[in-house]
Amino acid sequence: MKIIREINTYCPKCNKHTPHSVKIYSKKPESGLSMGTRRRLRKLKGYIGKVKGQATQKKVAKRQKVLLECKQCGYIVEKVLGGRTKKKIEIKAQ
Repeated sequence: MKIIREINTYCPKCNKHTPHSVKIYSKKPESGLSMGTRRRLRKLKGYIGKVKGQATQKKVAKRQKVLLECKQCGYIVEKVLGGRTKKKIEIKAQ
């Protein structure tokens, strides 16, 4: 799926349609020291009972996210493109 670098769309802060620059959203790596991660590792340790957190099924398609930054006020909005899609997003060279 190809997207152009600049889209004219609605900005909730300006309350009107303005040009937005497009960036592909990428998730940052999770912290290994967060409480949930430490709790999960503690549960996975040892031999008692069933191992928790084993993946049963992997999803085929991902929800593709795009970050839209308003060129006038600098407000950033997340936008999900087309629900679940197999195609990767790439920015088109103009």
